[in-house]
Amino acid sequence: MKDSVAEEHLYLAFSHQYRDSIFPLHTSISLFLLSYCDCKLFKVFLVPTGEDVGDPCVTKNLVGDLEVHLISRCQLPVVVQSCSLPAVVVKDDKFCRAGLSVVLRHIIQKTFEADPSKKDVLELLGFKKTCLKACAEVSQWTRLCEISIPLAVERFLTASPEHCQAIPPDILQFERKLGEPVRVHNDDKIRRQKLQQQKAGAKAAVPVLGNEATEELKTGEVHEHPPSSMELSVAFSKLLVQEASDAVNREAPHIRRTKTSDLPPLDHVFAEGLYFTVADLVLLPCIHQFLVSSKKQGKNLVNLPLISSWYRRVQEVPGVKKAAGKCNMKLLQLPELMSAPEEQLQDSSSVPDELEEDNEDSHFIGGPRPTMTKLMENGIEAKFSPHPCPNWTLDWTSLPPAVSPGEGKMSRDRALRKQQQLNNLVAAVTKLAKPGDMIVDFCSGGGHVGIVLAHMMPSCQVVLIENKELSLIRAKDRSDELGLNNIWFIQANLDYFNGTFDIGVALHACGVATDMVIEHCLRARAAFVISPCCYGFIQNTVKFKYPRSHQFKEILSYKEHMILCRFADQTAVQLPPERRLIGKQCMGLVDLDRAWAAEEHNYSVQVISMEPESCSPKNNMFVGIPT
Repeated sequence: MKDSVAEEHLYLAFSHQYRDSIFPLHTSISLFLLSYCDCKLFKVFLVPTGEDVGDPCVTKNLVGDLEVHLISRCQLPVVVQSCSLPAVVVKDDKFCRAGLSVVLRHIIQKTFEADPSKKDVLELLGFKKTCLKACAEVSQWTRLCEISIPLAVERFLTASPEHCQAIPPDILQFERKLGEPVRVHNDDKIRRQKLQQQKAGAKAAVPVLGNEATEELKTGEVHEHPPSSMELSVAFSKLLVQEASDAVNREAPHIRRTKTSDLPPLDHVFAEGLYFTVADLVLLPCIHQFLVSSKKQGKNLVNLPLISSWYRRVQEVPGVKKAAGKCNMKLLQLPELMSAPEEQLQDSSSVPDELEEDNEDSHFIGGPRPTMTKLMENGIEAKFSPHPCPNWTLDWTSLPPAVSPGEGKMSRDRALRKQQQLNNLVAAVTKLAKPGDMIVDFCSGGGHVGIVLAHMMPSCQVVLIENKELSLIRAKDRSDELGLNNIWFIQANLDYFNGTFDIGVALHACGVATDMVIEHCLRARAAFVISPCCYGFIQNTVKFKYPRSHQFKEILSYKEHMILCRFADQTAVQLPPERRLIGKQCMGLVDLDRAWAAEEHNYSVQVISMEPESCSPKNNMFVGIPT
């Protein structure tokens, strides 16, 4: 066990207590993970969301053996006040992590760093450590686990009896997810083993339990019926850090010759597939509350056989029942359920499919000219405003080395182009900013924009927001080297930042991220300077529909707009000049649509080409000012 671990403060929202959980459910999930990991590295604070929070002693039996403190919202560190909870910050530091997935992943990583013998904890992050890493706006799975199911269960619990008759659509979506075939990185090998097992008519070998599991067997932790399928054997052998006996057997020749398409699919064991991950620990407190409430209401769970099996199976995982006991979570013992007919599950499901319907036309062939002609016939062409200061440049030679993007370990040519891009953004921000302004660098990456702004404008407060931890740590290291005191760092998805600010900046915000940044700026009535990127990744999401503006919606369908987006990515220097010109025009049209959409919210927006245009194939820049 490592001794010198910096104390970190974990802030959790506290709205109310209901049965054996603290709400919002994000708080119960965070406390459950701390108990499962047996993690005491964080000083935990409950932050009441309202005036009347009741007796703080009432919560004591729901937080296990953790010591918790109540703190008001106004007592939070200033950087945390700009974020949705849960949030973690190192004591007296300016680096904050916010949002459920980011915080849970951090708890797991810190637990393993403090005690490297806890390899089972690190395995919660899944293959390549990517479990729940993608942000909810991009990943439907992250959104389901992190946002949709917790909110659906909270609504279900607070609804009046006449309004909670139906199973929430998001719960049914999880049921359908558990019924899909599993894809894992080595599934061909496992599927061949499954085929061999099926042909032999034999059950999978029961894995020999390790010491921890043997102890838990004595206390009833492991289910009395051991896993009997190949999937269960593989899943539980990994949990117990050993190989299932069938896994080492070489396949018979006829099994090796079987086509991949003829191999049997793998069934879900846990939420993401074969292996137990943090996604299971996120979903367990939510599904538990839903099942307890359903049981009290006398609901029939016949439509949820897979969720019922999953719920029972998660209880077999070593450590789960112990963690549940610490949190006073009384897990149910559910009976085996027969699978409902597929049509019955479909009929009872009202899972919104508009995303699939909206996006099904996004796979198309053909060029952009018919769409561009259609817009031209309606008087719409790509328009670029003149650059307000085309020759403005920073004196990079006089700046400390840590300010230069070259410090980000990039090639000399790329560093020069990055400097040229920064000249454009910094020039525009300099014209807009005044002393005391809060400037937010969204999708900040390694901090190329934010660090320059913080150094050049010491009278302004700069906030860097980025989802990738390593990029933000590099930015903080550069900031520390410069001794900057006017800069904060927030590792979070954009949706978890809710602070007020004066200017929003983003250099090459990818795809829909550009629209997310614009939305944040509109909501805060903040000016913005944004350079978009990755137009080909634009597509309809839960929050954003395309085209964006009223004018474009009247003329173009979603499919036609997607044609513009795909060809807007055709601007690479190695492409023929004519094709690059069409790509630039498509970029201009996509961004004109965005600019007009912002102007519908009383903004004045200019679309400008950065100077020199060779600084990047994606050289468009918005400058938006609230009117």
